[in-house]
Amino acid sequence: MHVKSWTLTDVSRNLRESSFSVSAAEVASAKGSWKISQRTLRGGLQEGVDLVEIDNGLMRILVLPTRGMGIWRAEIGEHTLGWRSPVRGPVHPMFVPITEHSGLGWLEGFDEFIVRCGLESNGAPEFDEQGRLKYPLHGRIANRPASFVDVTVDEAAGTITLRGVVEETRFHFQKLRLTATLTTAFNSTSFTISDEVENFGGTPAQMQMLYHINVGEPLLVPGSQFVAAVESIETLTAEPPAEGWETTGPAVAGSPEECYLMRLRANELGRTQVLVKNADGTAGTALEFSTNQLPCFTLWKNMVASADGYVTGIEPGTNFPKQHSTEVEAGHVVHLEPGKSWNAEYTLNWLTSVSEVSATEQVIRCL
Repeated sequence: MHVKSWTLTDVSRNLRESSFSVSAAEVASAKGSWKISQRTLRGGLQEGVDLVEIDNGLMRILVLPTRGMGIWRAEIGEHTLGWRSPVRGPVHPMFVPITEHSGLGWLEGFDEFIVRCGLESNGAPEFDEQGRLKYPLHGRIANRPASFVDVTVDEAAGTITLRGVVEETRFHFQKLRLTATLTTAFNSTSFTISDEVENFGGTPAQMQMLYHINVGEPLLVPGSQFVAAVESIETLTAEPPAEGWETTGPAVAGSPEECYLMRLRANELGRTQVLVKNADGTAGTALEFSTNQLPCFTLWKNMVASADGYVTGIEPGTNFPKQHSTEVEAGHVVHLEPGKSWNAEYTLNWLTSVSEVSATEQVIRCL
């Protein structure tokens, strides 16, 4: 076997593998100790959610095709990368009231490690002059099920690739198609996300994308540090950033959210990195991406009680998570002619040693 693919979902053929499993041990001539499975969750708010587990031999990545190809968790042994949301998910989109009158219904499904925000809009709720909701919080794409999902193992390259197609479309309105691809190498502690958003309609369209990447306990603790090469910074409030904003504070019930909007320095190719490391620098999460594709960066800190969702969000995007009209006026929107596409790629590295954390921090400092 050099390259082998399996289709897990294809609505055009009425195909959905509710119980699928394959491993290197079951495939003739396959190498490594990788495993791939898909199962359908049952009970409560997770009823009907498809969960794909990719085990590359070292790290397990749990992906949710039912929730816009979001990533629920990553795991190495008993260690988890993600956060402890008070929302007991994953929540099926049918239970998420996106158009609820406050515009905040999106929060009823929010518990993923990585969730996409978009595609028409991705910021704060916005209402028209009559008080009717125009754009809900963070958009709709995270609550759209994939219509096609397949997985490919390439023995020669030593990689596993999961691909899903999710459409955000409405009759008489925009027609956008997201093709989301996740690739990880055998026995790796990293993975790469490559996204394409296509305007498959006959008229021009606009889109926005923000990647809400959420780091919580046990990696996030009081004294954890955010490290980035910051060119400029402001807050979503009128106050300037307080001294020590890079440091994670203790969990305090009722603490207000903090949200910092940044432009980051990059190398000559437009590449940059950000890092969240624990207090003693023995572990961390590093994110590599292109500021040419994702020019705006948001740091979200929610230093509330652990039971209420103690978490930091590292969020590269095409725009800042302000109201849609504000960001359009600022020029933070992608214009797509019919048949044209937007592309972005980023890599997430789970750092598990002092040397890895130190090396990543040095790269960032050099920027």
